[in-house]
Amino acid sequence: MLEEPTSLRIDDPGVRALFTEAARFQSWLDVEAALAQAQAELGIIPEPAAREIVKKAHLKYLDLEAVRAGLAKTGHPIVPLVWALDHACEGDAGGYVHWGATTQNITQTGLLLQVRRAHQIFLRQLGAILSTLADLAERTKDDLLPGRTHGQHAVPATFGFKVAVWIDELCRHVERLRAAEGRVFVAMLGGGAGTLASLGEPGLATQEKMAARLGMRPMSMPARTIGDHQAEYVTLLGLLAATAGKIGREIYTLMKQEFGEVEEPVPPGTVGSSTMPQKRNPKLSQDIIAAAAQIRALVPLALDAMHTEHEADRTTSIMMGRALTQGCELTGDMLERLIVLFRGLQVFPARMRENLDLSGGLIMAEALMLELGKQIGRQRAHDAVYDAAQGSVTQSRPFREMLAAAPRRRARSPPAFRAAHPSFAASAP
Repeated sequence: MLEEPTSLRIDDPGVRALFTEAARFQSWLDVEAALAQAQAELGIIPEPAAREIVKKAHLKYLDLEAVRAGLAKTGHPIVPLVWALDHACEGDAGGYVHWGATTQNITQTGLLLQVRRAHQIFLRQLGAILSTLADLAERTKDDLLPGRTHGQHAVPATFGFKVAVWIDELCRHVERLRAAEGRVFVAMLGGGAGTLASLGEPGLATQEKMAARLGMRPMSMPARTIGDHQAEYVTLLGLLAATAGKIGREIYTLMKQEFGEVEEPVPPGTVGSSTMPQKRNPKLSQDIIAAAAQIRALVPLALDAMHTEHEADRTTSIMMGRALTQGCELTGDMLERLIVLFRGLQVFPARMRENLDLSGGLIMAEALMLELGKQIGRQRAHDAVYDAAQGSVTQSRPFREMLAAAPRRRARSPPAFRAAHPSFAASAP
């Protein structure tokens, strides 16, 4: 879990609670209940038995201490839970629990139920982030700053433009997440080797009805070796994390004293260092960058987990489960910190404007070149402005002075440019 910044309240978005032991057990019970209902509808098991299984498929009816003891004894992830549900059911209903299913059918489908709940939280978090960013973009659309490429001043931009870029990218992540729902959140019931041997001809119909009960789609091929849909979701979280990390890094950089253009929330009482009292550290940004890196590191693990041998391999199930669980938990933490960061972000337009002037007008070189190009051609204008700009840097002379001293009058700023940029022309000799 990410360390909570001092003096900043980071509300738990509820994702970690979805992956506790109790939540995991209940998701498996939900799948067992849906399976029993589906089988009763098809006449595979008695209707009264299915009703009793559904009634007792809740943790409050189970002896969890017995389940944990069974886990320690058997080393099996679900058999002790099946025993406990069997024991909780009255009559002979317990004998129909887990009918025709294999462990991975229940555990994988249950995990995807948990991930789907986390998915809904992510969409709500992204909605809050986008709403906040929309307001920020509108508020800062005219706040000029130096646009930077390769770490150097390029052309003027606005902070609102920078925010709009983030919005554009995040919107595509929302589209990707929604588009993947039908592929990712699927129920699996293929039996021991994924061949439906235990259920026979009604197998696919059983899977379809079970999936419907869970609000999911059935797998078209319920093979235990298929993991691309789970790997896809981890990859989507990795893509989202890449954008979040980029945003966090930008805020981290612009908060440096050398830039001073923004500052993330630093409430009174926040301590940045045990030895340096002046420190106002970008804790939220650092948390976001760190979480994003960890999420991206899970993508190769999920892709490796697709390499399942023969018809099933517990090794890759463990790997995929870890990638999904950790990916979801970290994504919830990361997005919650983005919400807090942007809701309290301070923007300093005056400092942005000061930074814009650092190059002494060099940042206007492209605009000057294009305006001059209307008179002497684009490439000749480029050469003239290039000579003046490079001379300004190498000779430590003002750019305006170098332009005015150009050997050909055509290198001087044209009237149209001076009219459009009076601040540039005001100090020109």
